[in-house]
Amino acid sequence: MGELLSPGTLQRTIDPSFKRVVDVGLSFVLLLLTAPMAILIAAAIRIESRGPILYECQRMGCGGRRFSMLKFRKMIDGATGPSLTTASDERFTRVGKFLSMSKLDELPQLWNVLRGDMSIVGPRPESPEFVALAPTDYEQILSVRPGITGLSQLAFARESAVLDADDRVADYVRRIFPQKRRLDLAYVTRRTIQLDLTICAWTIVAVLLRSEVAVDRATTRLTLRRRPAPKPAVQQETLAVQEETS
Repeated sequence: MGELLSPGTLQRTIDPSFKRVVDVGLSFVLLLLTAPMAILIAAAIRIESRGPILYECQRMGCGGRRFSMLKFRKMIDGATGPSLTTASDERFTRVGKFLSMSKLDELPQLWNVLRGDMSIVGPRPESPEFVALAPTDYEQILSVRPGITGLSQLAFARESAVLDADDRVADYVRRIFPQKRRLDLAYVTRRTIQLDLTICAWTIVAVLLRSEVAVDRATTRLTLRRRPAPKPAVQQETLAVQEETS
């Protein structure tokens, strides 16, 4: 055990076979532990609105193979419109809005991990329409399995809250998509046991403490996101007076 957890071992690039064994074991255990919660969520979805409990969305997997990524259904049955959602999306059911905020809609992806489509940690699973916009980058990104959590998933956990609701796809392609690609490329080139463990630890922090995680684009270092404190009311009034008189 000491050798397995030695600093030199933690810094090694992860062997795909070893990672697959870990993925299978961890996803199986998590599926068992979250089964009661999954049953409650499924019942709530069924009671509130008609339609399937699960939603299948097409994603690009390892080697460029398409697969159906599973999520709990968040929208009304038969909803149409942009593939990206915003925090106040009118297509959400009441249960769906809660699932979106809590990220519990992604629990069924543990089944994707168990059957080999995804990994616990990896690049963000992206839609074919966006992958087609950057084929050179994704040739490298898709050399590994996409993950339930990862650098870009943590950095953009509040993506739906910052997207321009009036033109969400164009806004995503222009502002967010390039940054996600850089983080996913960084993960693929630097992936180690230590990095995977760090990502898992920060994912637990983000979920349990409802905290935002910042990812350094250059070093992949993860920290709590610190937003600037609001200016005191007196200071804001002074600034407003200065702007009016200037």
